Amino acid sequence: MSAPAATAVAWAGADPYAAALRAGRGPLFLRRADGWLLPLEVERWCARADAVDRDVLDRCEGTVLDVGCGPGRLVVELASRGRSVLGIDVSEAAVEHTVRLGGRALRRSVFEPLPGEGRWGTVLLMDGNIGIGGDPRALLDRVARLLRPGGLLIAETAPVEVDERVPVRITDGRAGAGAPFPWARLGTRALLAHARGWDPAARWTADGRRFAALRTRPGHGAEPPDRGAVIGGPRTRDT
Repeated sequence: MSAPAATAVAWAGADPYAAALRAGRGPLFLRRADGWLLPLEVERWCARADAVDRDVLDRCEGTVLDVGCGPGRLVVELASRGRSVLGIDVSEAAVEHTVRLGGRALRRSVFEPLPGEGRWGTVLLMDGNIGIGGDPRALLDRVARLLRPGGLLIAETAPVEVDERVPVRITDGRAGAGAPFPWARLGTRALLAHARGWDPAARWTADGRRFAALRTRPGHGAEPPDRGAVIGGPRTRDT
């Protein structure tokens, strides 16, 4: 099984993750093989977009794709502003939560075919989602194919400078853990080092969280767009 597929299967079938989203609270962690735990901020993810989130969303351009949207706080905030936005997540619980709040979301991996390929104005990789698949360059190449020429990627990076690719499991810290899957943690410098074919647009820190914005170059990752795909339209959940 490929790394992206393994990641999608692990998150989609992670009972502690689904339970935490439905409850709106943790504890929830990513656990490395050596026992180190990375806390996941479920309460913040399930709350409304905060001031730091809103500042990020102010920077978005055109149509927005939120990759790994979780319970949908960013999708819902953008939709409330009248923006065209779609969230994707491999977790059924996450998609259901987003749709219940009035956002549009699909249950799908970023590595699967998606609506509007080659035409998105902005792609978001928030809350550590630069780690999806455990291969940052593969993820960045995929995002480049989703964006229009000159499109914008906004990624939230680790609060420390790190460049780590390791297998992890999802756990609530109490009873067992899910299947292992590849994950990555990148600080801003590491992200920029992996971002060949991208132009740095901005970097900033707010309330202890770090972000970087990158812009695609002409021809980077370009593929013929899926002209039959619909970005607007009714709320949809793909199972």
